[in-house]
Formats: sequence, structure tokens, C-alpha cells
Amino acid sequence: MSNRSGVAMSEVSVSQPKLLPPSGGEFTALASIIRDSGLLRRRYGYYWSKLVLVPLLTGALVVVFVLVGDSWWQMLTAAVFAFLFTQIAFLGHDAAHRQIFRSGRWNDWVSLIIGDLFVGMSYGWWQHKHTRHHANPNREGADPDIDLPVIAFTPRQATQRPAALRWLIGHQGWFFFPILLLEGLSLHASSVRRVFAREPVKRRPVEIAFLVVRIVGYLALVFLVLSPGKAAVFLAVQLGLFGFYMGMSFAPNHKGMPLVPHDVKLDFLRRQVLMSRNIRGNRVLDFMMGGLNYQIEHHLFPSMPRPHLRRAAPTIRAYCEDHGVPYTQTGLLRSYAIVTRHINRVGLGDKDPFSCPLLELRQTPALPVPPPKA
Repeated sequence: MSNRSGVAMSEVSVSQPKLLPPSGGEFTALASIIRDSGLLRRRYGYYWSKLVLVPLLTGALVVVFVLVGDSWWQMLTAAVFAFLFTQIAFLGHDAAHRQIFRSGRWNDWVSLIIGDLFVGMSYGWWQHKHTRHHANPNREGADPDIDLPVIAFTPRQATQRPAALRWLIGHQGWFFFPILLLEGLSLHASSVRRVFAREPVKRRPVEIAFLVVRIVGYLALVFLVLSPGKAAVFLAVQLGLFGFYMGMSFAPNHKGMPLVPHDVKLDFLRRQVLMSRNIRGNRVLDFMMGGLNYQIEHHLFPSMPRPHLRRAAPTIRAYCEDHGVPYTQTGLLRSYAIVTRHINRVGLGDKDPFSCPLLELRQTPALPVPPPKA
């Protein structure tokens, strides 16, 4: 199976499984295996240690910032803030998916405190956007992650962009990663717009209060310690690196994977696996990407605690192979090359940026199963 974005599926998949028609209880059977393996059990020690470290590390970094004072060395502090806020955001992501506590209320409040008060991102906005993505990854017209104003992720989007942006769209693969430097500012702006919009927002007063304390308090701290010029550069560095780190962690997950045509209906197993890409790596990469490198496992079991994703991967990979479901994984740098090439091809007007296994599944009759050997 080829990938018209310039990548052969065999280069990025662990196997080349046959595409068989889906059957009813495939995910139910997999879920039973995972549950019986204890991989859905909570990891309270792991998460409580992180929850305790969040205020301690944040407070320690604020003290360092104040002690260093009005110095250009603070640009290094800005980079550390960017790294810390991204790691805290990963923890908020875990809580939003009910990975930390059994109680939905506890998870909600942890997400609110971590997201709004520490990172400056609205939990309500994130849930509204991220829930739709998980329900329909890479589905045209349903997944907000492939509907952005600057980057075209489908040929139709590319043709609908204003003429003034055609050259940019045609080279958008090379601009995609630099544009991520603006993602941090965009996340804060989208959060503020959401909590002040007319649409219903759960716990709106709490979100507004937390965001005001976080954003106004942070700006006040920066401008009280630094001169205006240094403060502006500090914020540019911190926001730029924060957005870049976030974007580089999320980009490999689905970009360049098959899109789901609006008229195609899929069972849950294929809807999540075919559109997701894992990133091979070690425990350092697991930490740096907040577990997002196990995107297939995360999409199949969003409430699975982060430390269990690595343990679940071999079981899920083997299960997908046995049931003819392509399971895709590649290296980190390779994934960025795939994303760049794919986005460029879409921007240049490629009408079929990749061969979609979903269409092959619809068009290919069931493959005969060979009789067992004597």
C-alpha cells in the first residue's frame, strides 16, 4: 500500500497486514484483553508526584526569575518556562481524559487548575475542540484539527484559500513548523475568546477568574522585573517556544495520515487506528512528548494512564496485525518529513495526496482465509 505523499506505508508500519472487512466485536475483544491486563488501572503514585511537583517547580522558577532580575540571561529562563508550561499542559491533557482519578469531578478540577491557572489555557475551550477531534480524527468537516485558517490539510481547503495566499499554501509544508512559533499566543487568545463568547461554558466564572489571575499576574510579574524591551523579548521567546514545543508534540500524530471522507462510516477500532501514527522511541521520548507518541493506544483508550501506554503498545500492535488493521509507526524525524511532504503536496493541488486504506477496504472483497495446515 502506497502513500502518495511520498511515503510507502511499508516504511512507516510495523507490518503490511491484509485489509479485511470489519467485524462487530473486534474492539470489545481488545478492550477486554487490555482491561484484564490491568492497563486501565489508575496510577495514583505517578500522578500525585507530578501534581505536587507542578506548584513546587513553578514557584521555584518564579523565585529564580525574580533573583536573576533585569538581565538578558532571563531569555534562558523564558525557555525553561516554555518547557515547564508544556509539561504541565501534558498533565492537564491527562486529567481532561480522566486518566488521573476515578472521579470525573476531580479530573475536571485538576484540568481547570492546571490548564487555566498554571498554563493559561481554557479547559472548556480545550474540551470543546479536543472531544470533537477524538470522536472523528481526520474526518473532513468534523475534526477541528484539520480545519485551520492558515494551513490547508485537504485539496478542497487549498482551492478555497484567497488568491493572495496561494503561494504560501503551495509551500505551506515548509512554513508549517515556523508557524508553530505563533501557536502559544493563539492558544491563549482562543481560550480568552471562548470564555467570553456567547456559547455556554461550564464553570465560566471560575475559568474567567483563573485565566485573569494567570495571564494578568504573569504579565505583571514579567514587566515588574524586566525593562519593557527585555520583557517583550522574554514573552516572545517564552510564547514562541511554548507553542513550538506543543505543536511539535501534536503534529506527528495524524498529519499525513488518511483523511476520512464524509460519507464513510467506520467501526471504532479502524476509525482510531487508521488515522493515527505512533512515534518510535525510548522513555526519554515518552517524557518529552507527554505520552503522545503512543497516539494509537491513546485514541483507543483515552482514559488509560500515560505510564501504561508503552506497555499496551505491543498487545495492541499484535491485535491489529491479527485483524488486518494497518498499525503505523515511524521515527520522530521521519514523521516530521512525512508531515512536511504531505502538507506541501496538498498545497500544490494534489487531488489524491495519499492512497486511503478506507477506500481500498470498501472496494476490495473479503480475502479468503487459507485452511489450517495439517
